[in-house]
Amino acid sequence: MPLPFHDFAADLTHSDLPDDVLRVLRRSFTDTMGVAAVASTTTMADIARRGAVALFGPGGAGGARILVNGQVVSPAGAAMAGAFTVDSVDAHDGTSPCKGHAGSAVFPAMLAIADAAEVPMTGPEFAALLAVAYEVSYRAGLAQHATCADYHTSGAWTAVGVATACARALGCNADQIRHAAGIGEYHGPRSQMMRCIDHPTMVRDGVGWGAPSGVTAAYLAREGFTGAPALTCEDAPEFWQDLGEGWRLVEDTHYKPYPCCRWAHPSIDAAAALMTEHALTHNQVARVEIKTFHNATRLAGHTPATPDEFAYSIAFPVAAMIVRGQVGMPELAEATLHDPDILRISQATQLVDDPHFTAISVGKRWAQVTITLNDGRSFTSEPRTPRGDTDMPLTDWDISEKFHLFADPVLGRTRAEELEMLSGQFDTLDAPGFARLLTLCLSAP
Repeated sequence: MPLPFHDFAADLTHSDLPDDVLRVLRRSFTDTMGVAAVASTTTMADIARRGAVALFGPGGAGGARILVNGQVVSPAGAAMAGAFTVDSVDAHDGTSPCKGHAGSAVFPAMLAIADAAEVPMTGPEFAALLAVAYEVSYRAGLAQHATCADYHTSGAWTAVGVATACARALGCNADQIRHAAGIGEYHGPRSQMMRCIDHPTMVRDGVGWGAPSGVTAAYLAREGFTGAPALTCEDAPEFWQDLGEGWRLVEDTHYKPYPCCRWAHPSIDAAAALMTEHALTHNQVARVEIKTFHNATRLAGHTPATPDEFAYSIAFPVAAMIVRGQVGMPELAEATLHDPDILRISQATQLVDDPHFTAISVGKRWAQVTITLNDGRSFTSEPRTPRGDTDMPLTDWDISEKFHLFADPVLGRTRAEELEMLSGQFDTLDAPGFARLLTLCLSAP
């Protein structure tokens, strides 16, 4: 019999976590906070913060500081504002098999719960909560994708993982944890991901409502509200057979070198390789062809008008790589959307819906790029998947460089270095040390 998820959540301790689990959690902590730093400067984050302050004042649950801002609201409000903040820059960790992201919901929610806790939390305690939240989220996500016809955003299944881990943090027993997961699943946002792909706006990946849904579910369950079963946890046993022994968060977590939808990444990598291998300049490029899987062709985005359209585009980020040799923080600036060189190549890019790539893009994302020059020569890449997956992982140096690229301009180098150091060893911190890390994560720049 597989271990019931609610028993797993109730009983897991830091000492149960293998080294490779802890390594992923440390990398995700650092990576998420780098994204949160730069994301805190976006219009979307500002709107979410103002909404949280207006609607989610502190109450009986205590106060929690908003991520990289410091204003005090309820734990649900801090989770909402924080999740929308991280989601406003599409550079956070993800899971290709679930076609989505967990950290953008998990970290804002769990940091809010830790900040509101009556008894100061330690790093080992927080590590166990993160492991529960990630593992339950990933498995619930796999179950949902396998059993639901519609493609729901990450908010739908992270609500389950967040509810489970938050209930554990609030001292709930296994039965209450089971009900929390059911409440989170039932009231979590079953938002339509492809609607946001076709019509990009600030709703993004649904985590801005999935995170507070999970937090709210946990508090309700603690007070006796019932909601079990969570069908993704109890009616799809094939995804839970090895719970407590195998770790989906180790096998499935990827990291993103570029701040845009993961579906565009293999094309960006392929274009970068062609430009370098053949010593090309963007002035030589006449047109570009991208063969990829069906859903990726719906990203399109030849002339994005907003940061949201940039995040869910493919032609424009590929053109940015061809012109600038990077898709990084400078490319998030409004002026980039009007760069005539990038626009020229983006508008000269054709996306081809390739049936073979669609068939094999299960748990992976495939693309092939052809660049044709003004003189008629063409260069075609090998079919490829993106960097950052477990078979082509980003190095610790890559994660660190990305973190400082995003965090230093917002937090300053000194604070960023301390945040990187503490997040990279968070699970070893005692209560005062973890309180310091919370302050670095949550206080205003």
